Amino acid sequence: MILSAEPHDTGKRLDQLIHERLPQYSRSRIQEWIRSGQVRINGAAQRASYLIRRDDAIEVEPSEPPPLHATAEDLPLTVLYEDEDVVAIDKPAGMVVHAGAGVHAGTVVNALLHRFGKLSSEGGPLRPGIVHRLDRFTSGVLLAAKNDFAHQALAKQFSGREVEKVYLALVHGAVKPESGRIERPIARDPVRRIRMTARLDRGRTARTEYRVLRRFAHFTLLDVRIGTGRTHQIRVHLSSAGHPVVGDTLYGAPAKIEGRPPLGRYFLHAQRIRFRQPSTGEAITVEAPLPLELEGWMAGVDGQR
Repeated sequence: MILSAEPHDTGKRLDQLIHERLPQYSRSRIQEWIRSGQVRINGAAQRASYLIRRDDAIEVEPSEPPPLHATAEDLPLTVLYEDEDVVAIDKPAGMVVHAGAGVHAGTVVNALLHRFGKLSSEGGPLRPGIVHRLDRFTSGVLLAAKNDFAHQALAKQFSGREVEKVYLALVHGAVKPESGRIERPIARDPVRRIRMTARLDRGRTARTEYRVLRRFAHFTLLDVRIGTGRTHQIRVHLSSAGHPVVGDTLYGAPAKIEGRPPLGRYFLHAQRIRFRQPSTGEAITVEAPLPLELEGWMAGVDGQR
């Protein structure tokens, strides 16, 4: 549907105006449409905070609310480890872990439900089995709990910082020194709400440790370990240190790199996770191989030194 801005609408927020015209929909629902590109101003997507101008043409594509619970879908799934309590998969880049704003199908949860039938209920009806997450364009090891006992045990390990998580990250620039620690609080960016930031004096405490694995002329390959699991933590911390992850344009990486094809994802991979098996207490280590697209892209970077 097309909504036309009237003179008295000038200066109103986009989400406010749509809510006034379509009061049968909640403001949060309207904001979800805006985030997912279902609302356009004069043919272009804008933020919810966009201020209406006189004669703006507002195109809206209303959609039904998301399902109240996750459903099974027959999707490819690579299982790295499985026992009676836990399953570890190799999440591909581009796959969302669970339903959220604008995404209600094709998730890891949908695939897990098809493969295993039932998972723990601790995460709620939309996130069964999920005890931790990876960003959409991050690949690698992801744990899920098959039952509530396992979920509670794993959640306790994560909150107690007992789970070892190791990532591989290719970043821009020459990282110095050979190893180090970044300890900066992380908060929501007050200007760009889809981002997090480590440039404020407030936020949740976060600790990221890194070690240089390999150097190139314009890039550095890092082994990264996180002591906390904040939203976008590795990406935010490395960017704040002046070394954004390759492909991560949201946090400052260039969209184009001369002589190299577009990566189409972040060069960030959850390589290894180590945890205690909930029932036995046995230490379990699960590793995910570096995806072929990352291996190939790194093989083509200029001049190892």
